[in-house]
Amino acid sequence: MVTTAQPATTSTFSPLTTWDGWQQFVDTPHAPARDAGDQEWTLEQREDYHARFVVLKTPAMDTISTAVRRLLLLNRGQQGGARRGLIISGPATTGKTTAMQQLGRTVELADRRRHPNQDGRLPVLFITVPPSSTPKMLISEFARFLGLPALERMNQIQITNAVCELLCEMGTQLVLVDDVHLMDTRSRAGAETSDQLKYLGERIPATFVYSGIDVESSPLLTGVRGSQLAGRFKIVRNQPLRYGSGADQQIWHDLVRGMDSALRLHRHRPGTLLAHAAYLHARTGGRMGSLSHLIREAALVSLLDGTEKITKKLLEQIELDTAAEQRARAPHRRRLPAQRQH
Repeated sequence: MVTTAQPATTSTFSPLTTWDGWQQFVDTPHAPARDAGDQEWTLEQREDYHARFVVLKTPAMDTISTAVRRLLLLNRGQQGGARRGLIISGPATTGKTTAMQQLGRTVELADRRRHPNQDGRLPVLFITVPPSSTPKMLISEFARFLGLPALERMNQIQITNAVCELLCEMGTQLVLVDDVHLMDTRSRAGAETSDQLKYLGERIPATFVYSGIDVESSPLLTGVRGSQLAGRFKIVRNQPLRYGSGADQQIWHDLVRGMDSALRLHRHRPGTLLAHAAYLHARTGGRMGSLSHLIREAALVSLLDGTEKITKKLLEQIELDTAAEQRARAPHRRRLPAQRQH
């Protein structure tokens, strides 16, 4: 019998790949958007608000949520063997990890409502695959999330048995594994790590959701091991949002409008971001990670310099990640029609 683990003592920084960090994430809702002119809302509090800002639902997030709800029901009656899972795949900075984390938070909060006042439950577990992972490194990430002690004195089999027994006891329903593209199944260590994940999926009565960069073109789905994985998991592509058709533009406009309405800057004019929707798409390539970075940093700069508004000139001054900047320098951006400054 494994003694139920307990969350670690709260520290200054607790990653979401630990029980304590995950609980903090689930328990901390986004700060309510108070009126920008509220005298009791300090500058520091507004900075914190814009640093976290809002998480807006994309069509991919809705698709992922629906798929996982169905899989949870499908797997609930599965006593053993090949449970079905989901792979979230797409380019970098398209919001895969955010979608996975928000999914986990939703499932955990729903479980708490169904099982009030029941300590010792762990409905959701979230880990990332370590670089150059081995099977023991992978299972140690599970154990570290659970706070299992003395890992250095346990071998791989002992850690695996302890983790599986504890997760079964705690009613874990959803296991989220990020960065699965780091498993190179062409190497012995990568292949054995993939086998370890498959084994865990058979030992733990939970739905597994993987996330990674362009997983369908990675070695993870090649060969005999890859065919087994492909036979159990469906793939949802988390693509950059397009800006071609009217429907595409409407989706993008709705997201930009959501960010615009969430800004709490003293001199912000409602609709400013929406007026630059085409520019924002060209600048970010339709990637939600890049868009969030751009708007959040611009808001913070405007708070620091006292201008308290976002203009196209300010947006131009914000430097994004290298990949986003390279995309933004493509010729199509220079062909955009001139837009009025706000």
